[in-house]
Amino acid sequence: MTRNSPMAVDISSDDSCSATDDDECRSSKRPRPNGAIDQPSRELTFEGTVVKRAEMYQEYMKQLPIPINRPSVLPCTTWQGLAKSIKQFYGQPLHYLTNICLKKWDQLRIGSEDEHQPLHTIIHPSKAEISIWCVEEVHRRTTSNHKLSKLWLADPTHNAYIDPNRG
Repeated sequence: MTRNSPMAVDISSDDSCSATDDDECRSSKRPRPNGAIDQPSRELTFEGTVVKRAEMYQEYMKQLPIPINRPSVLPCTTWQGLAKSIKQFYGQPLHYLTNICLKKWDQLRIGSEDEHQPLHTIIHPSKAEISIWCVEEVHRRTTSNHKLSKLWLADPTHNAYIDPNRG
């Protein structure tokens, strides 16, 4: 059984090249002597930078310990207010996705009969804090940095939900 020799094909790992700039794309990816194709450095693109930042962020967040002993009772009026108190009390940031989740939880209260009641009168502050730490643990341990970078690329305000004092 004989096999035909493989055809040389330009392969792009991203969608940055369209049909109209095919020649430009081909010229930027030149074959090396060993047969490999030079790819433009991923770090040079905005998307590549965001992917790298998400990877570094996720690795950093994985290293932060989830507090085991939670003796605090932090009264709060909103989920986001409790998050701010938690950050101050424990001296560590909450994950981007946790912050987004808490924002949505606050939005879900709008229009409810207890919308204007402080959160700590609806849910015991310890239970509310434990809920946040459970969600935080899931986000720290299981979030894909690739998915996170896609969310960041779609959210121009993502920096508002990332603690600037991290790392």
